Amino acid sequence: MQTVSQIDPLRQAVATLRQQGKIALVPTMGALHEGHLTLVRVARKLAAHVVVSIFVNPRQFGAGEDLASYPRPRERDLALLAGEGVALVWAPEVPDMYPAGYATNVSVSGVSDGLCGANRPGHFDGVATVVCKLFHQVLPDLALFGEKDWQQLAVIRRMARDLDLTRPCVADIIGVPTVREADGLAMSSRNAYLTGQERADAANLPRAMREAIAAIGTGEPVEGALEALRSALLAGGFASVDYAELCDADSLAPLATRGSAPARLLVAARIGKARLIDNMAA
Repeated sequence: MQTVSQIDPLRQAVATLRQQGKIALVPTMGALHEGHLTLVRVARKLAAHVVVSIFVNPRQFGAGEDLASYPRPRERDLALLAGEGVALVWAPEVPDMYPAGYATNVSVSGVSDGLCGANRPGHFDGVATVVCKLFHQVLPDLALFGEKDWQQLAVIRRMARDLDLTRPCVADIIGVPTVREADGLAMSSRNAYLTGQERADAANLPRAMREAIAAIGTGEPVEGALEALRSALLAGGFASVDYAELCDADSLAPLATRGSAPARLLVAARIGKARLIDNMAA
């Protein structure tokens, strides 16, 4: 496995790999867990070579968020990726990704406006900007993202369509189902922030979500089911709920009633030092 941190060696390495077949890109911020490794394993089935980026992107962190404390276990991450057969790791530093004088921002309206976009102003501009750069830098045949960040996936797909990045930058953007712990909690690097009791309480999130989906499925009014979900989380150890919304799966427009189109229940809630997000088909 090769690791590079500057753009010219990256382009040379990618050009060599491309001669041998398709390239899949798995963008990450490091602190890898089984969810990330699942993306890598799916990518290996779909392409000849897998490129993984590790970059803690400062532009997607807001004031007072956990940029400084975000876990960065680099050697552990590299060992895990080598064990999974990754061909190339792209691990730039901030000055390599955003050189002096950098002044360009990618903003995607609509799908980024509500949910995490409303609670973390500027977050999705940072996501769209760095992913746009990654697509141009690596020029992968396909890119894989976890469905746990459903809104992020929607933003990236919208950006790729609007900016014509599907040719030549990336032919296919693939969402991979959320990987969960045995008790249902979605795997996340931020789960490491939880104490033992907080980790036990965090399992109330997927449990309350499943209960809300079941209630909506039996005809209970959507807002009533969502209010019960919020109450269950606050009673079950969570400090606050940023949002709990039933949305159209594609546009992310809030739904007051459950219609026939695909829908998604999306939740963000805070417990201890962690802000946990999750979503499920509803």
